[in-house]
Amino acid sequence: MVEFIRENYRAFIEILILWGALYTLFRAFRKSRGANIFLGIGVTLLFLTILTALLDLKVVEWIMGRVAALFALGLLVIFQPELRSAFARIGSAKWFGMNQKEEQEYVDELVDTVQSLARKRHGALIALEGSIGLSDYADTGVELDAVFSRSLTESIFHPKTTLHDGGVFLSKRRIVAAGCLFPVSQRELSDRAIGLRHRAGLGLTEETDAIAIIVSEETGQISIAKDDQLEKGLSVDEFRLRINEILGTREITTDEEVS
Repeated sequence: MVEFIRENYRAFIEILILWGALYTLFRAFRKSRGANIFLGIGVTLLFLTILTALLDLKVVEWIMGRVAALFALGLLVIFQPELRSAFARIGSAKWFGMNQKEEQEYVDELVDTVQSLARKRHGALIALEGSIGLSDYADTGVELDAVFSRSLTESIFHPKTTLHDGGVFLSKRRIVAAGCLFPVSQRELSDRAIGLRHRAGLGLTEETDAIAIIVSEETGQISIAKDDQLEKGLSVDEFRLRINEILGTREITTDEEVS
């Protein structure tokens, strides 16, 4: 047994590396808009590989060997948004990211911003980027790439600014773009009073795994859209609890702050 392991340990390592790479690719693409393309390419390659091996198709094997490099480059171009999002998630992991206190400070700033917008009845649509990149929607607005802050967000959504009708999206605690156009949900909703801003937030969550925060211009109500569902009429306290739950953060107690 020991001799067998000694002779084949490199094969075991290679299998683990390949398994880890394939699993990472699966996790990165399974919810993305390129998932169907990725699946189609994978099935086609698997079919051609098996067919070539079974029938000993020399010409097909030669062609596949020659175009492999170009094919790999094509995949990088096609899946550029998904790959960038995957590396961004690795870079924003706990061991590279903020500590618990810094994360909570960011959430507190977000809650204070939404509370202020709701109190003033300034309509707002804020999207928190998930694992699926929102770069396509950033192109429809104005690029900012600024640190998220209450004052900047309130300025963007002030009724007299040119950007207030569009959406803002945050990535890694930065405002990437403002005035963005998000896809509007076309499905039938029981509440006929739901306006365009809420439909845009809901539509974004139908196509991506982003979280949309909506403040009603008419009523000042706070809503959250997530996983194709709309939670309406949240109080500030309810919104604080819900956003902490969604983002996986928790409120830090006074004792923890002192320590």
